[in-house]
Amino acid sequence: MKVEVMKNILGENDKIAEENRKLFKEKKVFVINLMGSPGSGKTSLLERTIANLKDKLKMAVIEGDLFTAKDAERIERHNVPVIQINTAGGCHLDAPMVKRAAESLDLDALDLIIVENVGNLVCPAEFDVGENIKAVVLSITEGDDKPLKYPLIFKESAVAILNKIDILKFTNFNLESAREDLTTIHPDIKIIETSCTTAEGLDKWYEFLLNTV
Repeated sequence: MKVEVMKNILGENDKIAEENRKLFKEKKVFVINLMGSPGSGKTSLLERTIANLKDKLKMAVIEGDLFTAKDAERIERHNVPVIQINTAGGCHLDAPMVKRAAESLDLDALDLIIVENVGNLVCPAEFDVGENIKAVVLSITEGDDKPLKYPLIFKESAVAILNKIDILKFTNFNLESAREDLTTIHPDIKIIETSCTTAEGLDKWYEFLLNTV
């Protein structure tokens, strides 16, 4: 019975996700589902991205969090449309949530929507929200074992951003091991090493966006 309930939940979600995807395609809006653990640097990456690309791409952000609008307030300072979704304890965003948020955006005026999902390496990977691609941010501080411990989120993502590379020397994070595990899980995944503090590697992320959107 529990299996059937889960199938029903995912089936309804996938139906709405396809409706979202069709709408975004009609409006020529590219959507990225940005995932990662709390503290991995997703919001910092967004702030850097908006500051550097808002003159080249018309962007909006759908911000997911359990409680508060702290991250949305950070994004709002950069003068781009931002919609806050509070899940009140839910561990991920789903397609109906994104559909409701998108209804508050002028899709005709946008090139790119980045959905910053709830901080979690498990649940967000299981729920399609109608995105074109998924991207995952992994902080150096989290450890190089995370791809093998949480393989689905890396298998589902088109790009993995290894963030906080500036403090690599202060950790025991093994870059070579992480790269090997990531490409074992997903041979075609694009790996970008970044620091939102020093801006190292961010040019490669910006180039990826400009070539993809």
